[in-house]
Amino acid sequence: MKETVVTVTKKGQATIPKGLREKHKIRKKVLVIDSDEGVLIKPLPDPFAEKGSLKELFKGETSKKLIKEARSEEKEKEKRLLRDVSK
Repeated sequence: MKETVVTVTKKGQATIPKGLREKHKIRKKVLVIDSDEGVLIKPLPDPFAEKGSLKELFKGETSKKLIKEARSEEKEKEKRLLRDVSK
């Protein structure tokens, strides 16, 4: 286990070294856990990369792309319905 000393500001802010951020894929938010040994910082998974129980069904597709496609299909359905109603 690698140890690194970082400075904590008056506001309680500490910078996670770049190498550790890259290694653990830390982006904008992390989970902070209070443990008996101290504070544990864990990266949060990217919700756009996760697909939960449907992961195997949608291999290679991001949830962001799937949502965009679904919204596009809904807009097309709405346009068709509006055309049918206005006739």
